[in-house]
Amino acid sequence: MILVASRVPNPIRLLILWIGYALARLGLIDRERARRTTDLAWPRIVTGLARMSKSAVDVAMVGIASGSAAIAGVGYAGPFWGLAFSVGGGVAGGTIALVSQRYGADAYDQLGQAIRSSAFLVVVVSLPLMLTLWTYPEWFIGLITDNPAIQREGSAYLQVVALGIPFAGLNLIGSRTFVGMDDAWTPMVIRAGGAVANIGLNALLIFGLDMGVVGAALGTVIANVVVTAAFALGLVAGRIPGVATFPVAVNPFGTYADRDTLVDLVTIGLPVFGTNLVWTMAEFPMLAIVDIFGQDTAAAYVIARRIWGLMNTPGWGFGLASSSLVGQELGTGDERLAEQYGREIIRFSVATYLVSAAIVFVFAEPITLAFTDDPSELSIPTAVSLVYAACLAVVLSGVSSGAAGPLNASGDTRWPFYSQLLGMFGFAIPLAYLGANGLEVSGSVTVPLLEVSLPAPELSIPAIGLWGLYLAFVAETAVPATINYYRFATGKWKQISRSYRPETPTADD
Repeated sequence: MILVASRVPNPIRLLILWIGYALARLGLIDRERARRTTDLAWPRIVTGLARMSKSAVDVAMVGIASGSAAIAGVGYAGPFWGLAFSVGGGVAGGTIALVSQRYGADAYDQLGQAIRSSAFLVVVVSLPLMLTLWTYPEWFIGLITDNPAIQREGSAYLQVVALGIPFAGLNLIGSRTFVGMDDAWTPMVIRAGGAVANIGLNALLIFGLDMGVVGAALGTVIANVVVTAAFALGLVAGRIPGVATFPVAVNPFGTYADRDTLVDLVTIGLPVFGTNLVWTMAEFPMLAIVDIFGQDTAAAYVIARRIWGLMNTPGWGFGLASSSLVGQELGTGDERLAEQYGREIIRFSVATYLVSAAIVFVFAEPITLAFTDDPSELSIPTAVSLVYAACLAVVLSGVSSGAAGPLNASGDTRWPFYSQLLGMFGFAIPLAYLGANGLEVSGSVTVPLLEVSLPAPELSIPAIGLWGLYLAFVAETAVPATINYYRFATGKWKQISRSYRPETPTADD
């Protein structure tokens, strides 16, 4: 059993618990399951708020120090840095499935192998990515924009922040390991502490040492190294003094490249990686389209995305709480209770998103103004209107992330991948393109990547301007919400989970 240090009452936890109990009074969820879900979700939400606040503060700091070109540069480098979370999140998707099911079945002696193999796999996959981005940052930023000022700021940021990619992946493994063991408190303390330290480092490096975007990147790298060290030391020792003790101490000299475990991690994690990668890769054409609107609109879009990221943090908590709690019940063979947890967490998640979106909607303008000390450099009305669109779109993330949790816990990870792929490339990007360029088709349409022309009817759609960006925000969440919930409702994920449940313990870690 995990023993956690005493906790100071937290306003985020109290708010989420209040929402859960309100839903329980309405008969929408069970009161005890609301409490247990809250205990797992709120630390992850606080972690998300800390990390996304750090990301937003990065943009605000470089914007105040260097202007809109720096905002756009950091924003354009963001998807490349996001590849770390695609890689790490993919492997960690397998980690939480294996760890939660073993923890739920009390197969503690099988936990160490899952953790070591996860760490091994994420390092092997992330090192080539780190070296590539560090070596060719100018080329990668040049894929998105030909604006010299944005290219200069973006490539300077990307080259340095690339060094933190393996550590960011390892941090995800550490976080998912603890959540899978029914402990979201420990990763919150470690990762939120790292995010707060990151903000302090950035302030020192950006303003104190006048390092601009390079300072922002260096602060991120240092913070990720420190967080990785904290996770590693805690797992090896089996405890973190003053924070928690754990049911397993991982032997660092055990087997890392265990074939069966790696196969399970890849089988479960590859679709999760694909889902994350779709989201990240879609940002490249999206930002290239946004760049057509001009530097000020691009900066406004980057700001809106950072605010959207803050609003989206409930999904971090509820998605992982669902994966852990559903996975634990599947590990014991109780499929009925696993489905009840999944269904109630979806309702809980949506209600929490509604509260988050409502708060941001009311204060959209002052929040946006915090990103600059010279409003004339940015299109503030554009940024505010994009935030309004994000408030509508983000509520649908409650359905998407809540329904994806049981799918990920069971190993049925392909459907979230399909849904994200269709939402981004089938709807969001085409809508953004219509906003910038409209559509003119006469007899045939050329597909540049395939270098072919396809027959098509004559068609003319005028550019719809910023409405394309507004609709893109909604589409990227509405489509995954619909598809993920449909797959959850079929119940087929329960059958798939049976092939990943723990066997009788045979090994001693």
